[in-house]
Amino acid sequence: MFENMQNVYLATPLVCLAGALLAGLFGKVIGRAGAHTAAILGVGMAFVLSLLVFNDTVLKGHVFNGAVFTWGVSGGIPMEIGFLIDPLTAMMMVVVTFVSLMVHIYTIGYMHDDAGYQRFFSYIALFTFAMLMLVMSNNFLQLFFGWEAVGLVSYLLIGFWYTRETAIFANLKAFLVNRVGDFGFLLGIAAIYLHFGTLDYAAVFAIAPQLATTTVQILPGVNWMLMTVICILLFIGAMGKSAQVPLHVWLPDSMEGPTPISALIHAATMVTAGIFMVARMSPLFELSETALSVILVIGAITALFMGFLGIVQNDIKRVVAYSTLSQLGYMTVALGASAYAAGIFHLMTHAFFKALLFLGAGSVIIAMHHEQDLRKMGGLKKYMPFTFITAWVGTLALTGIPPFAGFFSKDAIIEAVHHSKLPGAGFAYVAVLAGVFVTALYSFRLMFLAFYGKPRMDEHTRKHLHESPAVVVIPLILLAIPSLVAGWIYIKPMLFGNFFGDAIKVLPQHNVLAQIHFAGIGPFIAHGLQSAPFILAVLGFGLAWLLYLREPHLPDKIRDRIKPLYNLLVRKYGFDEFNQKVFAGGARGLGGLLWRIGDVKIIDGLAVNGTARAIGWLSSVVRHVQSGFIYHYAFAMIIGLFLLMTFFLHR
Repeated sequence: MFENMQNVYLATPLVCLAGALLAGLFGKVIGRAGAHTAAILGVGMAFVLSLLVFNDTVLKGHVFNGAVFTWGVSGGIPMEIGFLIDPLTAMMMVVVTFVSLMVHIYTIGYMHDDAGYQRFFSYIALFTFAMLMLVMSNNFLQLFFGWEAVGLVSYLLIGFWYTRETAIFANLKAFLVNRVGDFGFLLGIAAIYLHFGTLDYAAVFAIAPQLATTTVQILPGVNWMLMTVICILLFIGAMGKSAQVPLHVWLPDSMEGPTPISALIHAATMVTAGIFMVARMSPLFELSETALSVILVIGAITALFMGFLGIVQNDIKRVVAYSTLSQLGYMTVALGASAYAAGIFHLMTHAFFKALLFLGAGSVIIAMHHEQDLRKMGGLKKYMPFTFITAWVGTLALTGIPPFAGFFSKDAIIEAVHHSKLPGAGFAYVAVLAGVFVTALYSFRLMFLAFYGKPRMDEHTRKHLHESPAVVVIPLILLAIPSLVAGWIYIKPMLFGNFFGDAIKVLPQHNVLAQIHFAGIGPFIAHGLQSAPFILAVLGFGLAWLLYLREPHLPDKIRDRIKPLYNLLVRKYGFDEFNQKVFAGGARGLGGLLWRIGDVKIIDGLAVNGTARAIGWLSSVVRHVQSGFIYHYAFAMIIGLFLLMTFFLHR
């Protein structure tokens, strides 16, 4: 049985790679239809195979951990392709392949007129392959390969429209910011190999408790707990990929890529990699309360303060992008509170409703002839009924309204943080509670500005408004279904059952989920309807309705009253300006200084031109000897003879 399943494990990412290669290398030969057929067939087969893996692993209880191919040994480190297939991996495989499949189908409609059609399909299939290699890995080397591969493909996709300066700036920004996180991640992996002597997950997790009290000296005379150092370094990697403050700045700019890739990055692939990695490393993180507190506080800051930025955005995709940042903060808070299962549960529900919201936004953008400004929309519900209904499903799931999926996962996180005793938990609880109100405000603002009120677009656009084609609408409907039902189906097994088995380790003193009383779906919803998060979500809805439907003149008045605060939010707290002036400007300034000193003065001035000048000076001195007068030569011979005799007599 396991030998057959090993073939399934290996085939799952490889069929995506095959689709990517066919669409990319032979795109001109097989044409547009051939390219999208190859990519969709590859990802579709991967989804079916992932369902087989899910059935075998979750329902039948089979777990696999082993190498399937060793391609070399260097310095005693085996370079292996190995898979760890447990319930955590199986769930991630299904989510990644399902959302990716929906995005692939949707892309046929969205990218229909684009010149880079085949190239785009090749990239998104390759993206899916890289993410599968990441989540299926059983060792840090393969994890790092998948980690870097998703970063590389995201660079290609964000800058897909490479003739736009903004797109090139955005993909370079994403690449460089992620290099910062990846440097920390690589140091963490190096520290693991240095102290554990292996890169295999199982071996590292087995050894970890023995090193729980080990200290290291990074600075002379200062002792650090080894596990804290390793966990914080690994989390720095997660901060880059999963866009946590202050390494969040690349994610909103990733909107420069086409909408399908925005959905894929924000829902199921790149940004979820960091969350998955921390959950996978739970046996390490549980041994460092300091690292958990750092994760808790950074996640809380991201959840609340990135949500504020969504309120002042007018680009429909950027509102959803800041929503992603905020929701990633919620997942990170769950990880910091040791509620890893709740974080992964929210990752799953968020993948469905966030992909739905992005693709819904894309459907609106198609209808609006690629206009993305919410201020130029309005009244779209009568023109786009399917997009309107599915957008409501996504919005209600995002804002945590029962019985939609987001309610179960978000409420579980808030309850878990409430029970946490770690330093920073009090601040995190206030932040995630306030975040519920902020999320509702910007989410319903988007709905009201886009779909309600009077049409604000130009007459030509209004006359040509219509629902998107079936190839766009069908993925919206298919994503709306799990956005509605996934929460109440999986809350009990994932959070209060044994769904993840041994894939996630939580120490008894950190087990906040065990302190949440769960008596069934009905009582959980009934309790939720009376709780602070639901009340705050309703208040957010009410305020959005008042400001953007009932009294649409009020936002301008409020903005004028709080101009400094509004400007601070529009400037995104100054992160971009600071990075441009300090890091980018500093790097350019340092480069200019090194050029002026190293190149101009030392290499050109001293080594190259200095040598030439020295030879020129020496030549000008020596040529006076070659005068052509005999008495000059005789005088030179006498001086030379005198020096020679003096030298020998002295010796």
